[in-house]
Order: sequence, then C-alpha cells, then structure tokens
Amino acid sequence: MARDNGARKLDAAKVVETLDHLRVRVAERFPNAGLAQVCDQLTVTARTTAQRARRLSRPYLGLRSLVLVVVLVAIVAEIALIARLDWLSTLRGADALKLAQGLEPAVNLILLSGAAAWFLVSLETRWKRGRVQKALHELRSFAHVIDMHQLTKDPTLVLGPRTPSSPVREMNRFQLARYLDYCAEMLALTAKLAALYAGETDDPVIVAAVNDIETLTSDLGRKIWQKIMILGQLDEARGS
Repeated sequence: MARDNGARKLDAAKVVETLDHLRVRVAERFPNAGLAQVCDQLTVTARTTAQRARRLSRPYLGLRSLVLVVVLVAIVAEIALIARLDWLSTLRGADALKLAQGLEPAVNLILLSGAAAWFLVSLETRWKRGRVQKALHELRSFAHVIDMHQLTKDPTLVLGPRTPSSPVREMNRFQLARYLDYCAEMLALTAKLAALYAGETDDPVIVAAVNDIETLTSDLGRKIWQKIMILGQLDEARGS
C-alpha cells in the first residue's frame, strides 16, 4: 500500500512485482501449460495498467487551457457588450423593455460560453472514462480466460474411472492443488489491477465498473477454493 494525499491506495509497483513473481512460479511448476502463457500476458498487461492508472490522475492540460481561453474570451466579450449599453439614457427613461433588449445578447453569451466550458470540462472526464472502460474490459476478459483454464480441473475425477470424453489426467493431487491455487491468485491480482484505476479517480462510473470486476473475480475464485477444499478433504479421507 502507498499513501497519497492522506488516503491509502494500492502501490502499482508492488502489484506488478507480485504478479511477476507469480508468473515465474507458474512457469517453473507448469512450463508447458497454457496457464503460464496467460500469466505472462497478464504480467505485461499489469505493467501497462500501472502506467495507465498513473496517467488517469493527470489533467489534460491542452483541454483545460482551451477551457480557460473560452472563459477569458467570454468575459472580454461580456464586458464589451455591457460597455456598449447606454446605461444613463436607459435608466432615465426607465424603459425596462429597452434594457432587457440591451442585456439579451450579454445573457445569451453567458449561457453559450458556460455551456461550451462545461462541455469541454466534461469532455476530459468522458475521454478518461472511455479509455478506462476499455482497459477494464480487457481485465474482465482475463478473468474469464483464467476461469476457463481451471474449468476442467475437477478434483472428483480421482474418485472414479474415466470415460472416453473425460479430461486427460496429467496432474497428481498436489499438482492439481497448486494449479488451482495459481488460478485463484491470478484472479485476485486481476481484481487488484482493476482497483488501481479506482484509486486514481472518483468517477462513479469507473468505480462501479471496478466493483463489478472485483465481484466477478471473487465469485470465480470462490469456485476454485471449493475445489481446493475438496482436494483437502480427499487427502484427509485417504490418510485416515
């Protein structure tokens, strides 16, 4: 964890370091497994995610400069319009209609410049939101790919004979437990990568999307831990 502006948030470097270490562990234990390739790809994505998350908190200076220019131009134009009004003659004649007609362009300019400034300010939020949602979709896809790799790793297969369509058994109980544990760790770290984005913004749309990924990985991880518990129970039954 790292402290930023008085608030605690994930340290992106530590998350990447943890995932890189997991990649080495998976490659050493299962060098020819597809899971090792997935973990390697996830590690590359983790480094990209750390960079994207850092950029998320940085302002778009060009866009904000444009907003400032719009506001300044609107203020100058507003002053020019108001200065052109003949206030003394208008107030002497107490002509409310004439005063309203004179102020109408100034009011319209305020509304238009305010709308333009708001559009440009919200444009930065929309651009960032779109990029983050695309990145979160990539992490969501990783979660489903990891789940597919553990899907056929059924611990109950050791209890009965195979059928012609049964998955090939290439692992003993220990290896199967390690494989499932690696899958659970990868899912947990995928959620942490998503959380890096939530730590850099208070955009409710992004925060909600990150929460969805955390819920997804938690649900998928729960299924994996149920399999690991079954393996533990089988080992206890075998030893008794």
